[in-house]
Amino acid sequence: MIGGVLLIVALLVMRLAPNEAAPILPDRITLPDGATATGFTVTDRMIAIVTEDSRILIYDPTGQTLRQTIEIDN
Repeated sequence: MIGGVLLIVALLVMRLAPNEAAPILPDRITLPDGATATGFTVTDRMIAIVTEDSRILIYDPTGQTLRQTIEIDN
C-alpha cells in the first residue's frame, strides 16, 4: 500500500514538473491607439494579442515590433 502511494506521488511529481522554461514576457507592450487586449498567446517566435475590435496583432518576441495585423470577420 505504501509502495502504491509512493508510486502515485512520484508519477505526479514527474508529470507536473516543468519540462521547459516558461517564455520570457516583456514588461510592457504598446498597442495601437484604440486597441484593448482581450487575450494573448506567446511562443518562442512571436506574441499574438487578440483585441476587442476583432484583430490579432502579431509582435516579435520582445513585444517591441508589430509584425502583422490580422482582421477577423465577425
